[in-house]
Amino acid sequence: MPNPKGFSMSYDDVILGRRSIRGYKPDPVPRALIEEIIALAMRAPSSMNTQPWNFYIITGEPLDRIRAGNTERNLAGVPQSREFRFGEAFTGQHRDRQVAVAKQLFGAMGIAREDKQGRQDWVLRGFRQFDAPVCVIVTYDRVLDGSDDAPFDCGAVTTALVNAAWSRGLGAVINSQGIMQSPVVREHAGIADDQVIMKSVALGWPDETFPANAVISERKPVADATVFVGFDE
Repeated sequence: MPNPKGFSMSYDDVILGRRSIRGYKPDPVPRALIEEIIALAMRAPSSMNTQPWNFYIITGEPLDRIRAGNTERNLAGVPQSREFRFGEAFTGQHRDRQVAVAKQLFGAMGIAREDKQGRQDWVLRGFRQFDAPVCVIVTYDRVLDGSDDAPFDCGAVTTALVNAAWSRGLGAVINSQGIMQSPVVREHAGIADDQVIMKSVALGWPDETFPANAVISERKPVADATVFVGFDE
């Protein structure tokens, strides 16, 4: 289907072209376009068709209140209160990949290692949902809390969401920085008690002048990620 810019993308174009967008134009995103993207994303597979996901889509003043509250509480040292488990800090090769993409981003933005203010500003940008005009908060039904299938399915639908957005000319970045203070998010997004907050997605029109938007994160080779069994050479 054509996107708002008047051209169509193949599946390969979307998958290979998509980037995480961390700088946005202030232009609003039409509600109808977001509904179209969500409808596409919801075609993602889910375990036995349980479809555990829900979406709270926030813009304008409510989003500004979430940004402010999240930032103020984090800067004040209030412990993070993410609702979905986040595990231990990365080590080994996983930490190496995390550091490598950080170096790419800081290099693109001209933030030197000793630039404490520049690094702090980058962290604050994350707390503000990267100043995107829209935030999509992905939740799942609390009755399924503890199930491994529910977060797996939410990961699938979130991947489908960012790809659908890209196919329509929109950028996105999946993040947790913008929802670290869940009481603030719940209050201003009106999230129901029967939902668990899992992830958020910053969404909007990419600012092509923002240097970090040009960063393409590296992927390990297919040979390093695959084991073929029973195939002829």
